[in-house]
Amino acid sequence: MPQDAFTLRLVAKELNAALSGGKINRINQPSREELSLIIYTGKGTVKLVLSANAATCGAYFCGEGEENPLVAPAFCMLLRKHLQGAEILGVDTPGFERILRFRLMCRTEFTVSERVLIAEIMGKYSNLILTENGVILGALKTTSLDEQTKRVIFAGVKYLPPIPQDKVDPSDMGALSALLQGEIADMGRFLFMNVRGLAPTTAEDIAKTYRGGDLARHVHDYIFSDEISPRVVERDGAAVDFTARGTEGIPYPTLSEAQSAFYERNRAEKRTLALSRKLLSTLRNAKKKQEKQLAQILEKQLASADAEQNRMRGDLVTANLYALTRGMKGFEAENWFSGTGEKVAVPLDPRLAPSENAQAYYKKYRKQKRTLEALAPREKETKEELSYLDSLLALTESAKEEEDLKSIEEELYSAGLLEQPAVKKKKTVQPVGFRTYEIGGMRIYAGRNNLQNDALVRQSAPEDIWLHAQRYHSCHVVIKSGGKEVPEDVLAFAAGLCALHSDAHGEKIPVDYCPVKFVKKPPKSKAGFVIYSNFRTTLGDPAAPRLPL
Repeated sequence: MPQDAFTLRLVAKELNAALSGGKINRINQPSREELSLIIYTGKGTVKLVLSANAATCGAYFCGEGEENPLVAPAFCMLLRKHLQGAEILGVDTPGFERILRFRLMCRTEFTVSERVLIAEIMGKYSNLILTENGVILGALKTTSLDEQTKRVIFAGVKYLPPIPQDKVDPSDMGALSALLQGEIADMGRFLFMNVRGLAPTTAEDIAKTYRGGDLARHVHDYIFSDEISPRVVERDGAAVDFTARGTEGIPYPTLSEAQSAFYERNRAEKRTLALSRKLLSTLRNAKKKQEKQLAQILEKQLASADAEQNRMRGDLVTANLYALTRGMKGFEAENWFSGTGEKVAVPLDPRLAPSENAQAYYKKYRKQKRTLEALAPREKETKEELSYLDSLLALTESAKEEEDLKSIEEELYSAGLLEQPAVKKKKTVQPVGFRTYEIGGMRIYAGRNNLQNDALVRQSAPEDIWLHAQRYHSCHVVIKSGGKEVPEDVLAFAAGLCALHSDAHGEKIPVDYCPVKFVKKPPKSKAGFVIYSNFRTTLGDPAAPRLPL
């Protein structure tokens, strides 16, 4: 992100035009390194974000932001005390530095004073500092006298600007001309290393736009020109950067809008990644627990697998009581249960009488039989739970949007796999609906989670066409056909949706489809589980669906 002096000079110009004369109505601090100012400009109310976070440092307008904490941090309270209702006199940058200064006129019933809110936009060294008459009133990040630092930042000391870089000031044409004499091999890197206030991307663009002639004049004019063409640069569908003057990427009317769009997308991508990791971790842990439980069930079933053999031995001992005596360690008898009449060895406990040996075999048989009868429903329930978790994992792994993951999160809350927050946040948005598409004049709906999959089947007409990946976990898809024949391209699109949102891998995935009237949900079955009949099979291409409404 080119938050260099070149970009911040243009940002300051935009902010000055938009905010001069505006009044600060509200001050919030949603996170440890970020402030938000609600400002009335006369034309409306805007939200200005000032971030000192190393990854998102900057000053830009924003729509929706992060939620504010219940208790305001100390720096936020300080700003509310000194800046509530303050008028913005102007926004500028001192010299060619990565600093924004917000000059503010603060009035109370008894005093009128001018204060300056300084935003130092310097990566990991970014900071927000409030001063009056050159003296620091407070700062977001402070130092202490114990620290070995050349700049002391805490209330009551004189504000000293950051030590300037040991590079040429681009506003000094004489120094710039002296620097840029002779042949330069890697101009972009040379400018970045030797000219103050340039990010690598800005230096590279200066080098690319040079067409010969006076290089110093070209560098100076490029840096101090007010021309802008703000853009957000994308790579593989993700926002990777923004530029004040670029030729590639998505264009925006203002630099602030480009920054806002970039940071909003950046935050959304981080939230999506964090939510995906949280859900996957929860589901994988739950699956491990169920797998462990199933292994224990199978182990107990294996230990009781010889129940019938013990019953048979008890019967053979009972049938041969006349020939057995205490102290025998075993005997051979004809096995009438096999049908072939072969001899079988029957072990005996020499300490027990023959009848007691028979009772011991029967007792063990009854215990094993009870164990097997008790384990059978537990095995079925555990396997159903594992299948349900696999379906959730498939939906989570294929989810690309935050809305999809939030729908799955809601299902995990309802299923008890995630614990509800102690304090429920007030819902500000409506629940996310089905994925909706339209192709060939027909509507296509796809569930985002198992609860939606069930609702989709319930709400569809009997003649609508239902689709699901064959032998894989996938979302449910319904084509609203209205009883009409579904065109091949519509069917291919819907089948591709099933393949895309499934745990199958490959270019072509078998997908079953049938009218909704042949889809049934067994009583007391897990969410998303159905049985179906009278189906046909097609191949779904995960790369086919690309046109959401």
